[in-house]
Amino acid sequence: MKQIAFSPPWQTDAPLPTPANPAPAAPVAAATSGIPVVIAEDDPVSRELIQSLVQKWGFRSIVTQDGHEAMGALRAIEGTAIALLDWMMPGMDGLQICRRVRESEKTIYIILLTARGARENIVEGLQAGADDYLVKPYDKSELFARIQVGLRILDLHNSLAKRVAELEEALLENKRLRHDIPL
Repeated sequence: MKQIAFSPPWQTDAPLPTPANPAPAAPVAAATSGIPVVIAEDDPVSRELIQSLVQKWGFRSIVTQDGHEAMGALRAIEGTAIALLDWMMPGMDGLQICRRVRESEKTIYIILLTARGARENIVEGLQAGADDYLVKPYDKSELFARIQVGLRILDLHNSLAKRVAELEEALLENKRLRHDIPL
């Protein structure tokens, strides 16, 4: 994943990003990441809007219209994914999906998108297993930024998993060599 250089505002003359600045047309490394974005939204207008943004940013989207479809899509994904979940959906709500995904131990970065903006709702959503929480109506630049955070987290997770596998393989080789070579 391509790294973006960051200069603190006190070290640059560049203007700070504001909500009025639109998200870039294509995200950094999104098209090459191969990580799908599952969209779970029961409102057709919201679903279409989110899907068009996600595709415009270069992601492969998997669109679902209720909680059961979303859970089925998330179960079918092999590897990592990002999920944009509405809290209130028919069949199974976003919190139930969060809990089930965490029980399955799949590596999915979950962003809850909801009109519920009270502090207790945010706490409840995060405690249910969401990684991030965005209150509707939200700014598309903020959604884009939060998806990028998810990509960075998933990239770190994948790097750590690969490194652990390499270390376990090296340990096995070390044990084999210690057994084969008389001391």
